[in-house]
Amino acid sequence: MSPITDIMSLTLGELKDFAESIGEKPFRAAQIFKWLHQKRAGDFDAMTDLPLQLRERLKAEFSFGHIKPVKILTSASDGTVKLLFELCDGNHVETVLMRYEHGDSLCVSTQAGCKMGCRFCASTIAGFKRNLEPCEILGQLYETERATGRKVSSIVLMGIGEPLDNFDNVVKFLQILSTPEGTDMSLRHVSLSTCGLVDRIYDLAALDLGLTLSISLHSPYDKKRSELMPINNRYHIPELMKACRDYFGRTGRRISFEYALIEGENDSYDDAKALVGLMKGMPAHINVIPVNKIKERSYRSDRGSAQRFCRLLCSLGANATVRRTLGADINAACGQLRREYEEN
Repeated sequence: MSPITDIMSLTLGELKDFAESIGEKPFRAAQIFKWLHQKRAGDFDAMTDLPLQLRERLKAEFSFGHIKPVKILTSASDGTVKLLFELCDGNHVETVLMRYEHGDSLCVSTQAGCKMGCRFCASTIAGFKRNLEPCEILGQLYETERATGRKVSSIVLMGIGEPLDNFDNVVKFLQILSTPEGTDMSLRHVSLSTCGLVDRIYDLAALDLGLTLSISLHSPYDKKRSELMPINNRYHIPELMKACRDYFGRTGRRISFEYALIEGENDSYDDAKALVGLMKGMPAHINVIPVNKIKERSYRSDRGSAQRFCRLLCSLGANATVRRTLGADINAACGQLRREYEEN
């Protein structure tokens, strides 16, 4: 193992391989894993049931990186909490904790910045810095629970960055998250949102992890979607929808399509009719979202227009809802807090 490997990025299997390589019994790997992901130890010295010699070896072989919250905002209206985390190298990512009837859901980031270039997204304006390691995605969960005292029951990979552009690290994060000796979260409580990296959707389907796939669609027409989302120049809508049908066929998991409503851009009757047509023959849910206001763009919509468009979709036979607007008083949409903090 490299001396710079963060131990929290190792799967249980990798820890067992390490234990075997240094002549330790396999059960030591499970002990270490539980200290990291159940007891949430802050350093190696806290692992008191490990022999001192083993703890010293761990210190020599691995780093124990930490992310730390540098800003925490709590909504007075609905209890949403937005956290800005600083990574070990000085980069920043955002995490949002949202309260629902079924429990608290955490929206985590998978990259520091984003290179997808979606026109309406604040995350991409500040530019892409790097992928997050599995330990840094996990750290958002652990440190949020530590800072708020609230238990997270579900996770949404919908924060800063494109999860499927950081495929290997995201899959490893999911493996660690769902390991029974660790956090043991069922991946049926995890949703992954992508702008549509078609080749990686096929790779994800082949793993059949059981998670929910959410597609950021935002227009049913190639020309308009390419204007809003440059990734559409690489993967056109027919290719994307084919991959979605394959994902459903392999996993049996209904797909959610996110639709950021923009007045005068994608909110007409023809838009609605074409959107419903794309879903024909496939169990799907359309999540209508009033577009987030950002200072660099003039895109606008409100909850009333989103509700009208949603009713239109439903009248045409779609399964559609309007996403709840949470944390409006703290600008809980991803990317804004990070950009303002780094600019200042």
